[in-house]
Amino acid sequence: MRVIVLGGGLMGSAAAFFLARRGLRVTLLERNRVGMGATVASFGNIRRSGRYLPQLPLAHRSRALWGEAERLLGRDVEFRATGHLRLVFDEDGLADMRRYVADARPWGLELEELTPPEIRRRFPGLGPGAIAASFSPQDGSGNPRLIAPAFADAARRLGAEIVEECGAVEVSATGSGFEAVTQRGRFTADCLLNAAGAWGARVAAGFGENVPMAAYGPQMGVTEPLPHRILPVVGMWSRAGGDGYLRQVERGNIVFGGAAERVAVPLDPGHAKADPARLPGQLRGLVRLLPAIADVAVIRTWSGCEGYVADKLPVMGASATIPGLFHAFGFSGHGFQLGPGVGDVMAEIIATGRTDTPLHDFRIDRFQTTGQPAGQTVALP
Repeated sequence: MRVIVLGGGLMGSAAAFFLARRGLRVTLLERNRVGMGATVASFGNIRRSGRYLPQLPLAHRSRALWGEAERLLGRDVEFRATGHLRLVFDEDGLADMRRYVADARPWGLELEELTPPEIRRRFPGLGPGAIAASFSPQDGSGNPRLIAPAFADAARRLGAEIVEECGAVEVSATGSGFEAVTQRGRFTADCLLNAAGAWGARVAAGFGENVPMAAYGPQMGVTEPLPHRILPVVGMWSRAGGDGYLRQVERGNIVFGGAAERVAVPLDPGHAKADPARLPGQLRGLVRLLPAIADVAVIRTWSGCEGYVADKLPVMGASATIPGLFHAFGFSGHGFQLGPGVGDVMAEIIATGRTDTPLHDFRIDRFQTTGQPAGQTVALP
């Protein structure tokens, strides 16, 4: 069986690897370079706490693969199980945390609740005003700049064809499968996996499947290197819109995000930009996580084009209209942790027609389809 994977982000490159590992003939098409889209703009958070509960089986599967990544891919992608700490600053946040801790336990996620003295003892300097925290010891972070190229290189070693800088792509259903026409050539396959990220809804619409999705860019930043003091990834529980998060890499820099509203990004050309004018307000939102960040120099900011589905849940699984078409897109800013699991699950579905990992809530037919003809050509700029 031949498969075209459309999109060279983490989802597409992981799927290409696991498809090739199953012995399928794979061609991955990326209009730019592998891992240069939303993946490289990611914070690198590998967290399960706070996730939509029916998504936890997929998150558990992916977490197990993160632990195997160096062995599977033959290189260190800087996965570190340093733990994930979520601080609570108000009673509403405390109620939400405790409800989630109780509800997640039957789904296989055990979270510790920490008191203020325990936070100060175990994580000095973090959240001095916090009234509680949750801690997930087996979660952590990975390097967004390394992971997609590592999957693509490993897929190539297994025989996959990785086609980068292919420019505009026109893809269509044919009588025998699918055809993709690019400036790097024409490619045909029995199956097509739509892993086109923020452009995934455009691909789906071309095949008569409408998904309400918009593109937004987060604002990310990194500080000058400092003595290494912070081990876990740090976030917060808050109903008031506070979603700041940070982590310190082994080189000493503090990577941060959140605490600033995401900005709409036009898909043509899909270039997201950080706004330096928003940086002071963002840092003020992060001070309660780490007061010391107020005195640190920020050396770089960036953004990336991410696809956000209206219900904030991804689209995963087989097409509801076109045999041989599969989707994995719309991860709404929380897909980095899921990436290896998504690739593994999609390869399993394409190769075997089934999976035991529940995906029902992510099916594309939860949205209305247009019933457009199967042979329509979809053009991606």
